Amino acid sequence: MHQCQPFIIDRVTTILHIEDNRANQVLVERVLTAEGYHITHADDGESGIQAAISGKPDLILIDMGLPDIDGQTVVTHLKQIPNLQTVPMVAITAWPAEKALETAKRYGLSGCILKPIDVKSFPIQIAKYVEPGR
Repeated sequence: MHQCQPFIIDRVTTILHIEDNRANQVLVERVLTAEGYHITHADDGESGIQAAISGKPDLILIDMGLPDIDGQTVVTHLKQIPNLQTVPMVAITAWPAEKALETAKRYGLSGCILKPIDVKSFPIQIAKYVEPGR
């Protein structure tokens, strides 16, 4: 008698990066795809909100200085959507550290990462916000 073996579907962790600067998008994508993550991009706050709703990513990286609406407003909108309330959201910003940390705390973000990103420590920083076993 043959026994059926369960198969395991390796689910790739999807990260939505809401960022208007193309160079920053490319850098984040290169660093994180090398670590096995799937990256999607949105160029502004409105398209970021829509991408989060339609894609339900595992993590959302949000630039605080977006061209249409600021990152804080994006976070406020996203946190009102029931199926996104448990998704970690992390500010990624060039703001001074103190302001970035204060904003992250005030808006209920999971954390913040300062620009320019350090390509060596960036994957370690990201791993803190996603489920183990990605």
